[in-house]
Amino acid sequence: MKLTDLGRQRRIGANSLLAEIGPFRVLIDAGLDPKSVGRDSTPNFDLLGAGPLDLVVLTHCHLDHLGSLPIVCREHPEALYVSSRASQMLAQRMLRNSVNVMKRQRDELHNSDLPLYTFNEVDQVDRALLGMAFGQSRKIERDGEELVFTLHRAGHIAGAVGVSFVYKHRRIFFTGDVMFGPQATLDGADFPLEQTDTLVMETTRGAKGRVPDRSRESEVERLISTIAHTVSRGGCVLIPVFALGRMQELLHLLQEARQRGQLPECPVFCTGLGMDIVDYFDAITRKIGGLHFRRTVLKALKVQPPPPFKPGRSPGQGGIYLLSSGMMVEHTPSYHAAAAMLDDHANSICFVGYCDPETPGGELLATAHGDSFLFRVIDHATSVRAQIEQFDLSGHADRDELLQFARTLDPRTVALTHGDPEAREWFFDQLMDSNPKLQIHDLLPNEVVSM
Repeated sequence: MKLTDLGRQRRIGANSLLAEIGPFRVLIDAGLDPKSVGRDSTPNFDLLGAGPLDLVVLTHCHLDHLGSLPIVCREHPEALYVSSRASQMLAQRMLRNSVNVMKRQRDELHNSDLPLYTFNEVDQVDRALLGMAFGQSRKIERDGEELVFTLHRAGHIAGAVGVSFVYKHRRIFFTGDVMFGPQATLDGADFPLEQTDTLVMETTRGAKGRVPDRSRESEVERLISTIAHTVSRGGCVLIPVFALGRMQELLHLLQEARQRGQLPECPVFCTGLGMDIVDYFDAITRKIGGLHFRRTVLKALKVQPPPPFKPGRSPGQGGIYLLSSGMMVEHTPSYHAAAAMLDDHANSICFVGYCDPETPGGELLATAHGDSFLFRVIDHATSVRAQIEQFDLSGHADRDELLQFARTLDPRTVALTHGDPEAREWFFDQLMDSNPKLQIHDLLPNEVVSM
């Protein structure tokens, strides 16, 4: 097998892997890099060349895995496009939102590359995408040979999959983004634990282990306690969330806490794409399963749109603000809400997952209490007076879980991807200590690796 990372940077973003397995050419994901704009945000599809693609697998619908799929579909209509049934339902809505975001960026940045695709091309993806059940196998053929592939539930978010391939009795497994344990609304991964020749694995959380004596349950309790104390003192709680998955999980957790009497009555504010995803999650729960979420949570919590935000002026109404994006990226509701809330000691900003250090959310987490923080795109500087907290409610497996999974599969070759350099280095060292004969490849952008 030959494996090429089509991403332009050695980091998370614009995820796309070309796997050449015998005569078969398979593309795993086609994402967009949230740190870049225009063509620079896409994978380097020039490396696909003029040859046909046999298969394109979408592992899940976060835009760093999905966002360039219309470009591939436009250039390679001959391929078979597959995903889970839940991802098939979600993909069009996520991509249509991406078109709207790119149109806004075109006007703000005067970037003629944007949008990278049209609504019609999003509809083309919707027509091409074949939804498969977890555990369902399918065979493709070329030149008298066959490749069998199977999608496996990966946890992480609704519809996420890992994918296994069997070619000439050799087994290859791609984890995609994986979460082994259950989340509040989602079952954990259900991966096969059989011996595998080649493992291609994500490394997102390799740089940092879980804090001792902290579990997901204890982190939820700590979050609910922080929210309750903030609301009780009349403050606002901003929880930056990803529209797909994290907003819905937090709504579920808030409803459960209120039913247990752990949260005082207060307004809950949500807006944007995440509110549309609520309807999709309700449909997935009813029609497909593996997800545990109903839209009745909106009525139970009396969810309402947030008021307008003005920099330096805390909202007049205390309450809970679940707003995207999860990393407080510029121009998003959570960014503008933070600019309004940050200099009021009564407020709290609670991050519930990973924040890239180079995003505004990551920069805020690294800023000491009392120091100045600059919201660059709106030219607003303010002191950090609000309580800033981070909670480990990540949708990714922690590094020890993923390492144990790799050891259980006992592969001959491992390829490391989807992680910052220090995260990959940790996995490289740990795997090499376990088996010095193991072949380990830290995938570099645009380099072809034979294995």
